[in-house]
Parts: sequence; C-alpha cells; structure tokens
Amino acid sequence: MSASQIGKKQYLVYLAQVHINFRRAELESLADICGLNDLDFSNYKEDSPFFIVELDNDTQAKEWIKRSILSRAIYEYWGEGKDLTELHQSIKFGTNIEHYKDLYKNDSFKFEFESYRGSNKKVNRISQIETFSYLAFKGKINMKSPDQVYTLIEVFEPVSDNEPSTTPSHMYFGRRVQISDRSSADVFDLKKRPYKGTTSFEAELSLISANIAQVKPGSIMYDPFAGTGSFLCAGGHYGALVIGSDIDGRMIRGKGAQHDISSNFKYYGDTDKFLDVMTMDFTHNSLRNSLGIDTILCDPPYGIRESIKVLGAKDPERFVGKENVEIDGQKAYLLRDYIPTKKPISLDLLLDSLLQFASERLPINGRLAFWMPTANDENIETLVPLHKNLELKYNCVQSFNKWSRRLLVYINRGKDYNGPTNSGLQRSTADFRERYFKNFN
Repeated sequence: MSASQIGKKQYLVYLAQVHINFRRAELESLADICGLNDLDFSNYKEDSPFFIVELDNDTQAKEWIKRSILSRAIYEYWGEGKDLTELHQSIKFGTNIEHYKDLYKNDSFKFEFESYRGSNKKVNRISQIETFSYLAFKGKINMKSPDQVYTLIEVFEPVSDNEPSTTPSHMYFGRRVQISDRSSADVFDLKKRPYKGTTSFEAELSLISANIAQVKPGSIMYDPFAGTGSFLCAGGHYGALVIGSDIDGRMIRGKGAQHDISSNFKYYGDTDKFLDVMTMDFTHNSLRNSLGIDTILCDPPYGIRESIKVLGAKDPERFVGKENVEIDGQKAYLLRDYIPTKKPISLDLLLDSLLQFASERLPINGRLAFWMPTANDENIETLVPLHKNLELKYNCVQSFNKWSRRLLVYINRGKDYNGPTNSGLQRSTADFRERYFKNFN
C-alpha cells in the first residue's frame, strides 16, 4: 500500500553530519515527545545526511524537527535525481505533484539552494529556476517573507580529500516545512556567555543532551552537579523550570550579580525558567521528597581537575570532639563562612548514588541523562553503571584520542522492572584521573 493510499506523505530530513553517534537518539527522543512512536527509521543511514520518512502532515513534521540540533531542516519531498533532467522526471511523475501544484499555486514563493560537500559557483541559478516553470506557480516572488520556500539540495562527491567536485552527483527538491533549532548552538556559544568557567560544558552538546533527555516545557529539570549552569541553560531554553546544586559554592556564587548563573538566564531572556541553585553535596541531598523532578541531566565530576569529593572526613578520628567548637558563643559549623571537611569518593560510588536517586525521584518513564568518561583501551561495556529499576536507553559515544565520554540515558521503569544491575561493584580497575594525567600509558 502506497503512502498516498494510507494518508501519509514523504518528507526529507536534511541532517547535520556531526556528532553522528547522537543523531538517531535525538531524532527518536524528539519523535517520542511528539507522539510519533511508529516512525520508521529503516531508511536512516549514519553515513548520509538525508533521511526520507513518512508522516501524516506538516504539523507533525514541524513539531518533530523544530527543536532538533542535529538536523538542518525538514522538507515536503517532491523528488530526486542524479541530475536536473532526472530530478524533473522524478517531480513530474511524483504521486502528489498535481495536488501540490494546485495547493500552492497562488502562494508567494522563493527558491533556495543548499550544497553538501561542494559547490558549483559557475552555475546560473536563474536558469536553473526557470527549468521548474512546469510547476506553473502563479504567486508573486517574495525574497524576504514568502509563503513557501522551495529548496534544491545539491550533493557533491569530492574528487579527493584536497580536491572538491564542481558537478553534483545527486539532487533533492522539496518545499521547506520547518527549520531546525541548530542556530541555537551559536546563540549559546560559550564565547558569548556572560558567566562561564573551565568546566562549562559546550553549548551544542548541552542542547543535544537536553533533547535526548526529553526536557519538556513546564517540567522540572534538576542538575545535581550544576557548575556554571550549562545544562541549566539548555533546559531553560526548552521551557523547563530548572534547579541545580553543586558542592563547590564558588561555582554557585560566581563573581557577583553580573557574573553568576542567573546572569546567563537574564542574557538569554529565560529568567522565568530559573528556579534556583544551591551549595549542596548531592550524596547528602536536601531536596524535599515531595518535590517532583521530571528530568535529571548532568555532567558528574570526572575527578580530572581535582579528586571527586563529598562531605565527610577521610580520617574521622581526627575530628572527634571538634563538633563542639564554638566561636563567639556559637557552634562553628553553624556560621555562614564555615567550610565543612570533605573526603574523596570513587566515580563508581558517586554514579551508584545518582542512579539510586533517579530511581526514587523520577516519575515512571522519566529520564536520567549524564556524561561518563571511559578509557578507550578498557572493556567499555563493563564500565556502564546499571540499576535494576532503570532501563539503559542510549549509550552515545564521543571519542577523543585515548579516551572517550559517553552520554548515558536511562528511563525509570519503576519497582516492577527488574533489569540487570551492577550497583555496588567496582566497574573500573584503574583510577581515571590518574590514567588521564599519565596519558593513559
């Protein structure tokens, strides 16, 4: 049965050819938010930026792609070919072309051109546009704000690594339905941000993480290792009410009212999405149990710049009796400038605490997403933490030279879900921080 017979039509998604390991996870997660649970990914290919899908209508296409970072745009698919002649044949004999011609014939319009992996600077674009005269559009040409934008995408195959091609090997044509949110990666660029630090997470992957974590408008998103607030900014951008905590109060306080986490939200115009941040050891969490947390998104400390620490004494016997120390008649630990002792903790134990917290505090089907480092020469699969009530949905890898980091995304399935677990076990046989500074030798 054809698409036209069942009421669906074809759309062309033009994808960004970056962070390919994350691309399908983002598309699937956004489709799930939109209720497109039966979306067919059989035509999806990791080595191609073009993905043809079937959807019911433009509304579904717009809702799906409008917040995507790893897509460029989605088009109503009209045809394709290895050259203009073949492209025109594909369009003319397309299933829905007569319907499209009639539907848009009086709309104002313009033509746009996109190139992938090359360009043909000698081509006369006016002449190319004139070859589409058989579409018989009667509307006015409007270059600034047209009703419809028709796009010709040219695909080039480079002759070699150093020699681009000037002749396209394939062409796609369609009506633009929705531009993605990819431009937000530039808006949130760390170079333009009022408050940032050495641990600030890059903008593009922060936004991608928020999409895969399914951060939703009006929901509550929590980052237990907020730092300078990169993930909080991403969550606020997608409409969530965000709250964060960090054991390092210097990160939370920043450098004054004009250079702290809240100043970033003022800069982006999202102050109504910022609930608060607090200085707090995540493993001694003080958030009330009745606070509904819909999504947890974070980048736990790897222990690279300093060892991972939580509240407590490494040698408790040294502090016996010191809890009664008073200054000016007041217990020392109650003073505002009191700095509590801290002790080191392994990344394994910290992540176990994070998964347990997520299983207790997230709603059913709520998502936990966090980044975790791994050395590329280790058995990576054994390093992934698992919890019996959480389903590991995505394991997306960003590789560097001798190490990589992974975005791990879990769905809370509740107490009746009895999945695999490795909680409480040592998942890494070597200290990542130590190996990092030894260049993994």
